Amino acid sequence: QVQLVESGGGLVQAGGSLRLSCTASGRTFSSYIMGWFRQAPGKEREFVTGISWNGVNTYYGDSVKGRFTISRDNAKNTVYLQMNSLKPEDTAVYYCAAALKSVATSHREYDYWGQGTQVTVSS
Repeated sequence: QVQLVESGGGLVQAGGSLRLSCTASGRTFSSYIMGWFRQAPGKEREFVTGISWNGVNTYYGDSVKGRFTISRDNAKNTVYLQMNSLKPEDTAVYYCAAALKSVATSHREYDYWGQGTQVTVSS
């Protein structure tokens, strides 16, 4: 069992930056790939980015490429999402998730989820 807790969300102006964190409980964090998803009101949950268990491989959704960066610190059981050049369309609840797979971009492939953190980008 893995419990995930996100933090770092908030209100930011367009063009600004935020860094989200997701801390996991348990001693097997490094066994999981980690992902970030987001969901805006009335929309489906969208894949944002994912990272391999050792941090070597990362992949991004087209809408955030070049602006967002995922990283992880297995010693701290934490995954990060650095968000730069934020746009109003980035407004959503952001969720981190964990999966025992090599690669996963669908929310259906992830086993554990955090409670989410709100990110609001004003124009």
